[in-house]
Amino acid sequence: MAEKKAESCDLPLLRYLEEKGITLQNLIDATLELYVPHPGVETKEKALELLKEEFFGALSDVNVSCLEVACFRAEEDAKSGLIPGLTKERFMGRPGLVTDELLGMTIANYIAGARGIFEFVRFDQAKPGILKKLGPITNDAIGGLVAGVSSNMYTRATNEASKQHKR
Repeated sequence: MAEKKAESCDLPLLRYLEEKGITLQNLIDATLELYVPHPGVETKEKALELLKEEFFGALSDVNVSCLEVACFRAEEDAKSGLIPGLTKERFMGRPGLVTDELLGMTIANYIAGARGIFEFVRFDQAKPGILKKLGPITNDAIGGLVAGVSSNMYTRATNEASKQHKR
């Protein structure tokens, strides 16, 4: 398989995220903060190689773009007090607000299924890297993205290692 390369200009969602201050390197760094050696990704170098490919795939998906942009727009509207029934104070204090987690889980689930949701919980609890710098909705949107990609990386690596072992 030819190595897949991408520039931010090739990935409109990555360009959008860069305009919001989130780079591909931020996404990779946050993912690698929770890296655990696994069959097929015994080293961070191997994980990095697979992660880049998985990120390019997710960042190329128009459905992921729609979900991510919706989350960023929802956060902007919430900060401005434009979401019916959600005051700015409640949004920033967050008592009872669970929509942010549901949106993050939806993104992780779309990218990687139930395994993505499991990985989302790890990322949501630890808030590695860029996640701790983002707002209440966007940290879960980006958390869902990195969790889905991370989950796919582990699944792919395990599957490839299993095929190698059977040979």
